[in-house]
Amino acid sequence: MRETVGWGVDGEAAVLRRLRLERRDLRPDDIAIRVDYCGVCHTDVHSLDAHAGGLLVPGHEFTGVVTEAGPEVTRFAVGDSVAVGNIVDSCGECVMCEAGQENFCREFPTLTYGGTDRRDGSTTAGAYAREYVVRERFAYRLPAGLDPAGAAPLLCAGITVWEPLHSLGVGPGTRVAVAGLGGLGHLAVKFAVALGAETTVISRSAGKAEDARKLGAQDVVVSTDPDQLAAARDRFDVVVDTISAPHDLGPYLGIVAMDGTLSQVGHLGPVTVRTMDLLVGRKKLTSAGSGGVPATAAMLAFCAEHGVTADVEVLPSARVNEAFDRLRRNDVRYRFVLDLADLA
Repeated sequence: MRETVGWGVDGEAAVLRRLRLERRDLRPDDIAIRVDYCGVCHTDVHSLDAHAGGLLVPGHEFTGVVTEAGPEVTRFAVGDSVAVGNIVDSCGECVMCEAGQENFCREFPTLTYGGTDRRDGSTTAGAYAREYVVRERFAYRLPAGLDPAGAAPLLCAGITVWEPLHSLGVGPGTRVAVAGLGGLGHLAVKFAVALGAETTVISRSAGKAEDARKLGAQDVVVSTDPDQLAAARDRFDVVVDTISAPHDLGPYLGIVAMDGTLSQVGHLGPVTVRTMDLLVGRKKLTSAGSGGVPATAAMLAFCAEHGVTADVEVLPSARVNEAFDRLRRNDVRYRFVLDLADLA
């Protein structure tokens, strides 16, 4: 085993502290990565809040530099800039994996942290650490020109909203609405605009209008204003709902156009849908989560071509608990990213 250092809990602690961690020795197809930047996701906060004991090291959207490569590695060399997301392995044999949708692996993908290593059965520890070891297949070359701090959230928040926009064929002439303007939502707006869609933000507050337009949105609909919602009825071909709290989907289905789609990617709990909200207009309700290797690589190439990165607030990793506290209060625009250099 090889040693590194990171931020986590070992036991039932409620705050993250600096820990010595072990990484596996490199297997033939592994690379070792010096983690430079790691995004802070709501999932990380939920994982800590629900943690019942044992080791937990969060972090599943990160960028860094290859420091060592196994003898069978062909795609990367020492010194290459890379990015890794929330999936670090899959069975590679099921129909989903063969379709390039490793995120839907029938045997469930191995997650970057809190997952089960497919070879030795150990629990994976995440990238709030100075080093991570991963199969080269699940690492991505970070395109030149992309800021590594701003690119880190692309590997989770970015691919989560890229998947529905891309699979639904969003492009010039498509009318897209993005509900919620947070870590997911602001990237959905950037992607929709870069894809050439007519883009609108749906927000509970008119105070988000200036931010929405800075991100490239052409319009804002205030969801708490009944008149504005009524005026937007049957207006959008695609509505990407990034709201993380439980909420009624009815008003959002109401603004979907005939044969259009509401893609719910924010709240992953149970939802109740009135059939009539789907029936009138032949509307569709779908969802998405993360992405497979081909889609993630395509997203990064698109981001490089169009200059898309997340709007981030970068903090030294020693301030990780501050980031968690502020994220619980939604006090960030739009994604925290930890700079792991202070772990050197």
